[in-house]
Amino acid sequence: MKSEEIEQLNKAMKETADKRLYERYLAVRLRLEGHTFSEIGDLLGRMRQTVSIYWQSYQEQGLTGLEIGHSPGQPPKLTEEQRIQLAAMLEQQQPADVGFEARYTWTLPLVAEWIKQKFGVTMSVRGISAMLRRMNFSFTKATYTLAKADEETQAVFRKHTFAQLKKQVEAEEIDHLLFEDESMIRSYQALQYNWFPRGKQRKVPTYGKHEGAKLFAAINYETGQVHHREEEKADVDAFIRFLQDLLSAYPNGTMAIILDNSRIHHATGLQPFLKEHPRLHLVFLPPYSPNLNPVEGLWLWLKSDVVNNVFFEKFYKIKLHVGQFMKRINKRPLETIDRLLVRL
Repeated sequence: MKSEEIEQLNKAMKETADKRLYERYLAVRLRLEGHTFSEIGDLLGRMRQTVSIYWQSYQEQGLTGLEIGHSPGQPPKLTEEQRIQLAAMLEQQQPADVGFEARYTWTLPLVAEWIKQKFGVTMSVRGISAMLRRMNFSFTKATYTLAKADEETQAVFRKHTFAQLKKQVEAEEIDHLLFEDESMIRSYQALQYNWFPRGKQRKVPTYGKHEGAKLFAAINYETGQVHHREEEKADVDAFIRFLQDLLSAYPNGTMAIILDNSRIHHATGLQPFLKEHPRLHLVFLPPYSPNLNPVEGLWLWLKSDVVNNVFFEKFYKIKLHVGQFMKRINKRPLETIDRLLVRL
């Protein structure tokens, strides 16, 4: 049976001109030949969990599950190396750092000018916008970072604590590795930039109320699966209910949950529950380290897609929209991995 599948994959690899699709076929073939996800990831330069998702999609849907959702389109104007340089520049530097005096916000025209100066390539604003979206960039507001964060402590967590957790997952000493966090969703959260006719402004009617919901969420590091729970307040009892949800979602095996140092995570009232469920282990991030928790990125994604620029007059409507968002992203776990987990 495996030999027939490998032959089918070899045929598909010969017939496709799409490099990414070829890579997915190759990853599955290597898995059928007995290679581990880690070995395949090293060979292809991909994260282990990305290869795992390829394999899962193939098992569920065959070759169809590996197909790319859109046409590769025309050849890009910038080379892969140039796109890597552009991405690093946008992430690490402001316009003033690269010669645009007194400019601190990257706009599409400024990016176009930088590309022309750096690479001698002329691109339209529309072309740059499409390219940046393909590069997993989006038009978002800046955010503040915590000045008290200790970079050395964070580096130790990355290189030692988190590295050890990943080794334990590889050795199957930990069966499920998750990140967890909480966030507040108000009836009207915030206004953000959006496309609208020039000279006009989108109006968001409100009643002046401030109803809201506390959200608990956890992301599975290996599969990209997101679990969530809505509560009216974030206290120890609500946190315990969410942990019970996770234990039900993963009824077998040890579970390590990486989370911040919130008061409810250290509460005395939580300790009896943890003793009652010894397969559940809490791993705490360094203080002031939201940048190490991908669930923070999930909140930004959620608010950008379905919360900002909207007024929810009833609590149940917040729950409805949040639930629809979670259902949608759980249908495409690879997107969650690429967007939130790939840099860990």
